[in-house]
Amino acid sequence: MTLATVPTPKSPTLPRAIERLGLAGLVAPEAMASAAQDQTADTFGYKWHRTETFTSQPVQAMSRTWMLDRYCGGDEARLDEWLAEPGRLIVDAGCGAGHSALALFGDRLRAHDYLGIDISTAVRVAAAQFAARGIPAGFLQHDLTTVPLPAGSVDLLFSEGVLHHTDDTRAAFLHLARALAPGGRFLAYVYAKKGPVREFTDDHIRAQLAALDNDAAWRALEPLTRLGIALGELGATVHVPEAVPLLGIPAGPIDVQRLFYWHVCKLFHRPELTLDEMNHINFDWFRPANCHRHTPGEVEAWCAEAGLSVERLHVEEAGITVVARR
Repeated sequence: MTLATVPTPKSPTLPRAIERLGLAGLVAPEAMASAAQDQTADTFGYKWHRTETFTSQPVQAMSRTWMLDRYCGGDEARLDEWLAEPGRLIVDAGCGAGHSALALFGDRLRAHDYLGIDISTAVRVAAAQFAARGIPAGFLQHDLTTVPLPAGSVDLLFSEGVLHHTDDTRAAFLHLARALAPGGRFLAYVYAKKGPVREFTDDHIRAQLAALDNDAAWRALEPLTRLGIALGELGATVHVPEAVPLLGIPAGPIDVQRLFYWHVCKLFHRPELTLDEMNHINFDWFRPANCHRHTPGEVEAWCAEAGLSVERLHVEEAGITVVARR
């Protein structure tokens, strides 16, 4: 793949976002920045082409509710406020299959110029997903850490769970932030550091999967996903009598599946999802070679370094969500 611009089905003209940014005919780098980035790109190209694992109504609803809570405190009016003026230029940095942008912003995107950038072949899936909904959009297959977005050109940057999959999360954040226009917002989510056992176990599994191809890695994770389902179906609660700081475990009642999930090993479970849908989420976590975890302090420091003010910092066990403004 050498041409960065990705054709959008049923779109005979150059997408306005690409035209506005002066990126027509952009040529992508011939080689990835690192072997880890190459493997990560391959991972997400594979994952997002499995459309049956993320396009169902339950998955869409789960994703939208979670993002709306993190970015907007559950208040949908904030989306309308951010996109009140038509013709905003929106860049989805690490768009994958377009799943997150479509789930969060939905039909609001029709009134704006949207550009999805992804290092993987998932941009082709995204182009098809947008075309199926009749939403005009542009797409580039390119490394988001080197894509030449003009400084001060973008009204809204959106990077949902992507920056930590680059070689250097901070560098990726700063590179993108320079493209933000005065008054523009940067919406981003990065993984948070977990307790010591969970960190060790997750990296142990990630290392074992490294020697496998994507199909084999997907299958290898299925027993882990089934264990998460079995723990979830127990419906059992344990009362932790006092906090265990050595393991990062708080005091109080906690569901057994949640205890394993947060403090032993990521074993995703949602009863309304299928095995493949849950395996998709576990694969997303364990398979990429690049999977950095961060602290709220790091995210705040990046914003300060980029000259952005933090409007919202939402911290939970899974990760850190920030809304920052130029």
